[in-house]
Amino acid sequence: MLFEQIREIVAEHLDCEVEEIKEESTFDSLGIDSLDAVELVMELEEKLNVQMDLDRDLETIKELVKFVEEKMKDNE
Repeated sequence: MLFEQIREIVAEHLDCEVEEIKEESTFDSLGIDSLDAVELVMELEEKLNVQMDLDRDLETIKELVKFVEEKMKDNE
């Protein structure tokens, strides 16, 4: 499941427990600033083999998962 993959990548990036990352978790609540977001997108691109141009503001992990799904479909 894509959420699980993203959840693991985010937890690794933030050096926190996977269980702390929920679909409704906001980037603010996880302490992700704009620099972290850019680094995280680069990491997701590499690990999920998807090209993502962050063309919108995302606030939650659930929105991030949906965004990545859309980009994966676009890249097929």
